[in-house]
Amino acid sequence: MSRKRTALLVAVAAAGVSLTAGGTRELLRRQAAMARRAIGKPLGEDAIDADKTWKASYGDPLDLLLLGDSIAAGLGAERPKDTLGARLARGLAKEVHRSVRLTTGAVVGSESAALADQLDALPEGYRADVAVIVIGGNDVTHRVPVATAVAHLEQAVSRLRAQGTEVVVGTCPDLGALRPVPQPLRALGSRMSRQLAAAQADAAVRNGAHAVSLAHVVGPFFITNPDEMFSLDRFHPSALGYKRTAKALLPSVLLALGHAATVPFGHHRPVALRVE
Repeated sequence: MSRKRTALLVAVAAAGVSLTAGGTRELLRRQAAMARRAIGKPLGEDAIDADKTWKASYGDPLDLLLLGDSIAAGLGAERPKDTLGARLARGLAKEVHRSVRLTTGAVVGSESAALADQLDALPEGYRADVAVIVIGGNDVTHRVPVATAVAHLEQAVSRLRAQGTEVVVGTCPDLGALRPVPQPLRALGSRMSRQLAAAQADAAVRNGAHAVSLAHVVGPFFITNPDEMFSLDRFHPSALGYKRTAKALLPSVLLALGHAATVPFGHHRPVALRVE
């Protein structure tokens, strides 16, 4: 999701559908304008800094890296402990009884192309035990071709795996959950985000990463309980939304680190680890 989030729109329609009449184009243009007015930017442009060692008293720390867009950065959370990274760090620490050092490289507004810069910005010599990537919403709203977005994701996954970091990819959320976006734009956004998510999952497991379908695992909560799951901008997750999202991602983080064996619904192992 992005600081330019309200771009969701005419772009989505133009990329996903062949518009045969000027009247349809005008309808979509007006709906995009309505979405921009409805969403606004009440959260600003910067997420809360939650980077620290969580559950420090446990000792023997693991390093957790968050990459991606505003969801990975935790925009919408009002307290550090409610960001996605902090929620994951605390959940992981409790499961393995080790402290977790959180490093957030994610940047609000990022497309998949920004993953390389996020990796380059990390301290020299830094290596995480596990990295979680959540990206894709801005690729959809900015009309980035699926093949292009996925190629950038593959490169990031390959870089991380080459240095021995386990990787979990949370695929593009279902943009159809965004109630401020009127129909038919919402339906088009849903279709395109699901197409990207499927391609992301395939690319992730082929390149040695775990993949979690956020649309399937946590998406229904956002659709049925939008008032609780979204923050005040009705676009980014609330504290409860991040809690649910972290809970959805955690099983694959544990799998990646060898602390679980069961693969839940909506989770996918790397191809090389599958038992045929």
